[in-house]
Amino acid sequence: MAQDLRVGVQLPEVERGVGWAEYAAMARAAEEVGFDSIWLGDHYLYREEGWEGGPWEAWTFLAGLAAITERVRLGPLVACLNFHNPGVLAKKVAAVDEISGGRFVFGLGAGWNRTEFDAFGIPYDHRASRFEESFEIVRRLLDGERVTHEGRFYQVHDAVLLPRPARRPRLMVGSTGDRVLAATLPHVDTWNTWFDWYGNTPEGFETKLREIDSACERAGRDPASIERSACVLVRVGDTKERPDQEGVIPLEGSPEDIGAGPPRHGRGGRRRADPRPRSHHGSIDPSAWRHRATAAHITRGRSRCGIRSRWSGADRGREGPR
Repeated sequence: MAQDLRVGVQLPEVERGVGWAEYAAMARAAEEVGFDSIWLGDHYLYREEGWEGGPWEAWTFLAGLAAITERVRLGPLVACLNFHNPGVLAKKVAAVDEISGGRFVFGLGAGWNRTEFDAFGIPYDHRASRFEESFEIVRRLLDGERVTHEGRFYQVHDAVLLPRPARRPRLMVGSTGDRVLAATLPHVDTWNTWFDWYGNTPEGFETKLREIDSACERAGRDPASIERSACVLVRVGDTKERPDQEGVIPLEGSPEDIGAGPPRHGRGGRRRADPRPRSHHGSIDPSAWRHRATAAHITRGRSRCGIRSRWSGADRGREGPR
């Protein structure tokens, strides 16, 4: 059975300086105009070609956003498990979910940006193996278990989350890595893809859906039981905060055009929103959105497909082992 399309927005990372007051204003505006979710990246540092930048620490800001919003889901897109001690991370997840009243979505991956690993003294080797151990510990703690684990990379002894969380938060994996998918697909609620993994097109997304179907079957999971979501690169108006990326065509146009409906191909192969008026379930009133973010609507190739729009953020590679 098809489900309603949900649309979220990821707040900026390093495109320009944004302080807490503006993040809070963006989050309140996103909730007011009808977005379904708000996301932050979990990164520390980017460096390339003489430039460097870094976002605020994600978990502190997620706790703040949870406290000032009431309806939207929120979470990291996605959290790098290999940045964190797994037991301490489980405590953070439970705390933010408590503040949000059950709206937290725990997006998770294995990390990819070696610069931040090296800069902050975090081991970059054996990322898939470290992820597998960490995910097992975090998942079991969030499920309410008392956990003892003697692994190659992590050890916990009679660990338990107290106070006991009221619920296990929703889990979402953002990866195409075989080992990360094998570890997570038996347990997560949602799979997410970054826009450049599928070319930012409905056709590319459909191809990824078939790949995830196969991965679910290998993991012994009914493919229909896992929700699908995609990040969509959106360019609003003439903003150039994010440079062009080879092989990726953004969905672009005015806020009114993008809010009106699905994309069509324009001159030069650019994907532009169809400006014709239409009744479109889940569309956002763009006139109320004052922070240069907007929703993206792309064709769903199958049911259970939530689309998240991202209007800014630094390039990232493939989450999971490489």
